[in-house]
Amino acid sequence: MKIKVGTFNLNNLFSRFNFAANIAKMKDHDAALTVRYEFTDETQFRIRKYKGKLVKGKDAKDRAKVAARVLDMDLDVLAVQEVENIDILKEFNREDLSGLYPHIILIEGNDKRLIDVAVMSKLPLGAVTSHQRATHPTSPNSLLFGRDLLQIDVWNQSRTVRLFTLFNNHLKSNYVPWNDDGNGQAKNIARRIKQTEGIQNIVTTEMRSDSRFIITGDMNDTPDAVSLSAMLTIDGNSLFDGLQNPTEIGEMSTEKPGEEPTSTAWTHRYRKGAPPEHHLYDQIWLSQALVPAYKGGFIARRKNKTGDGSDHDPAWVELDF
Repeated sequence: MKIKVGTFNLNNLFSRFNFAANIAKMKDHDAALTVRYEFTDETQFRIRKYKGKLVKGKDAKDRAKVAARVLDMDLDVLAVQEVENIDILKEFNREDLSGLYPHIILIEGNDKRLIDVAVMSKLPLGAVTSHQRATHPTSPNSLLFGRDLLQIDVWNQSRTVRLFTLFNNHLKSNYVPWNDDGNGQAKNIARRIKQTEGIQNIVTTEMRSDSRFIITGDMNDTPDAVSLSAMLTIDGNSLFDGLQNPTEIGEMSTEKPGEEPTSTAWTHRYRKGAPPEHHLYDQIWLSQALVPAYKGGFIARRKNKTGDGSDHDPAWVELDF
């Protein structure tokens, strides 16, 4: 039985319709206008914004690009990040993916921007656990995960065998505000260290030494980073990097000479000045019990340097049970 399991940051799959932003663009006597909304009492509605900026639904062209990439991969289990809520994810699956995934799980997490982690699957899903209320021993009164650590059992089609347990997460970002005091990046790294220590503790508690499990998601750091080291050893056993030498599917438009990626193992491109940086932020780590089933890792390469509907490239592993 061969199955493909992957991860993809969908990059702000929002559903919000911002009345003020759209009504301001309507022209008088617009022939296409069939409904008009008027608000006389501002207490009856809210304008959605984050850090002073209006938040609207994902651009239709970008949404179509993301959908095309998901359809091309045709994975059996897909962990996703940056989804506003389960309604928009179900709508995305229904309208953009033609119902590719019959099993969809999303639990609202902690993010102030309301982006959540979720799982879409062709295979039946079993027990689901949210670890969004987890804390770290050094900060017992603060929530550990800015989003969540979502734990889901994945079963075979007849629901007779639990194939593996999936842990999907989205670690602290590298974003530093313009008015940072100079310690922003150090604080981000410190937060990721706590988060990966928390993941290590949770997975060690939930799994046995011979359990089949996968830790995946947007880690916002490289596999060899100090901030991820705690997560990569569970109950004394080192995890296996499913994307250590991935096969690229497709080809990105050529970088300038001297600015090409030095490895196929990258999913995120960042440019601030030159040259651009290529990092494997989206990762798939397998327990030792899954290594015998591992058949290879893959990354679907963007066509445009800045990304096709997302600034992340999706990645997956193939397993044969």
